[in-house]
Amino acid sequence: MVKPPSVRRLPDILTTDELTRLLDTCRKPEIRTFILTTYSMGLRLSETLNLTVNDIDSNRMRVHLRQCKGQKDRYVPLPAETLTALRQHWKTHRNPRWLFPQGQNMQAQHKAAKPMNRSLPQKAMRKLVQECRINKVVSLHSLRHSFATHLLEQGLSLRAIQDILGHMRPETTALYTRLTETVELNTHRVINQLVDELKCGD
Repeated sequence: MVKPPSVRRLPDILTTDELTRLLDTCRKPEIRTFILTTYSMGLRLSETLNLTVNDIDSNRMRVHLRQCKGQKDRYVPLPAETLTALRQHWKTHRNPRWLFPQGQNMQAQHKAAKPMNRSLPQKAMRKLVQECRINKVVSLHSLRHSFATHLLEQGLSLRAIQDILGHMRPETTALYTRLTETVELNTHRVINQLVDELKCGD
């Protein structure tokens, strides 16, 4: 018996323009902050949900992620705009622990002992994608893929991206080299240059 090779599909990536449309279209500040936080730090859904007040280090502008995939901790850079959004959002509920607490109103969120239910941001993301007429198969996890791809396009090394995302294997991070427009453009340039040097017809 020959085992067929496993098929790994490349994820769809949101452009920065599409991300801006999502944020501008979002009418719920809580969800807007959730999306911004997830994207701007390349977080998994569970990592955003479990963020606590004590995880934020505003002096060093970083966030301490605890017991992530593989039960490992890691630090990720905290963008200034994300810090401002998180502070504004926290003031709406002032929960002593959670940044995104469970509850339908400010009073319930203030007293909540658990983080937000994962289905809430998931449903909101699906609705936003439909409203923005983005014809791609994307979810909240696509924000993480998009973040990593955009970092690579900006010239950040695969090693640095691996540390930010918390990948245990470099091969996982290397996937993003197949998704970047920069790599695609460079590939086209190199191939065209190679063929041009053949001087066909001379």
